[in-house]
Amino acid sequence: MKLNYLRFGTTAFVWLLGTTLVAGQQLTDKSEIGLSDLSGFKDPGKSWSIAGGVTADLNEQNKLIVTKGTGVLVNQVGKKDHGTDLFTVAEHGDIVLELDFLLAKGANSGIYLQGNYEIQLEDVWGMKNLTSSNLGGIYPRWDDSRPAGMQGYEGHAPRQNAGKAPGTWQHIRIAFQAPKFDASGKKTENARMIGIELNGVLIHDDVELFGATRGAAGPEKALAPLRLQGDHGAVAFRNIKISKLPANATARRGGDNTDPIYIDPLNTPLIRSFVDINGGPRVVHAISVASPEEIHYSYDLDNGLLFQGWHGDFIDATPMWHDRGNGTSRPRGAVVTFSRKPVPALAKLTDAKAAWIADTTGTGFRTKGYTIDGANRPTFVYNIYGTKVTDAIKPVANGQGLTREISLEKPVDNVYALVATASDITEAGKGLYLLDGQSYYIKFDDAKDKPVIRDANGGKELVVLVRGKLNYSILF
Repeated sequence: MKLNYLRFGTTAFVWLLGTTLVAGQQLTDKSEIGLSDLSGFKDPGKSWSIAGGVTADLNEQNKLIVTKGTGVLVNQVGKKDHGTDLFTVAEHGDIVLELDFLLAKGANSGIYLQGNYEIQLEDVWGMKNLTSSNLGGIYPRWDDSRPAGMQGYEGHAPRQNAGKAPGTWQHIRIAFQAPKFDASGKKTENARMIGIELNGVLIHDDVELFGATRGAAGPEKALAPLRLQGDHGAVAFRNIKISKLPANATARRGGDNTDPIYIDPLNTPLIRSFVDINGGPRVVHAISVASPEEIHYSYDLDNGLLFQGWHGDFIDATPMWHDRGNGTSRPRGAVVTFSRKPVPALAKLTDAKAAWIADTTGTGFRTKGYTIDGANRPTFVYNIYGTKVTDAIKPVANGQGLTREISLEKPVDNVYALVATASDITEAGKGLYLLDGQSYYIKFDDAKDKPVIRDANGGKELVVLVRGKLNYSILF
């Protein structure tokens, strides 16, 4: 028996591999569902189309803006055309499904394994206390004969809100085991969601499905099409990839079975540790800050750099405190990275195109720590270029992002702020920017100077001149 180790979020799982595959898994014969046209789907309704790209309007419900091309599957609903669900021509049994999806503001959709078992897709930006009817939930079953208010049952809420803003691309990975039937057609084994990961966060672990969820396409079967919901809201899909889940696959916790050490943000809203940026460069004097809005961030005290943020649960301190430990902690939610390496947040440049400095040598940088307000929110303080800098980072009231205000006690000529580094940066409206493959937004409300998008190390940087004070928001 071969062991193949996969990771869902911060938890390792082991797939126990058999030697045979379920016969007739037509869909798993393909590694990806082609999106050059709609030929892979049965009778697609008029609301479905193929596009080259898609963005959302953050100020308007259920509106997507598409560009010509191929590679993106789009569902646009209208006042007269409420849209229809989309079924693949091919069918599937056991499957590992991965895809990217993008939701319009206020949109609602779903992924139905075998047309019968729904994983809910919904715009829940900033929402807390999700239910089985929200993003990532395994939708409830339904029985009209049950008492009022109890018709829905056996739904499963996600462990946390790992969702992101409308108009951003999100990633979901679903390991699904189909129901099993004997030769007479009698069901001998229920379907299972072996694992579901949303934006890198494990939200379900080995959930048995005793029957189809509400809105099922028909009776449970060994083989049936994949179904994408299209009658509720504007949604887009891309990179729909299929791989085979070996027969008799089960999931169990791997590794050394160490009990995780999680930080309670109510008792410990700030924690200092090492933090590795995307598993790469290490920030050795990092502080991670929690908020009641369940939006958190990490800050580099050596450079005055805000380098990552996330929604959901706070900090996993297991690698820092278990056994001898290595001093690192890691976020438990869906992380968005604002800077790819620890560099100074402010730099004095000859112009906006000049190379960014690698460290604070010669800048007069000296950290002065931070002050705490009545809500346990820190304002960071440091000296650089002969002036005192205060850096106040706060959650947006609705939990949809962070606001930041950088203030210089006395103005210094030609000081720029490195707002973000990313693979790509595009302007999405007045003062609004989309970054890292539409992973998050940065919004400037009153910048005195237009931010500059510049090339750097094979990627992009967003820099802006600081004339005494700089305010902006990060929405994700």
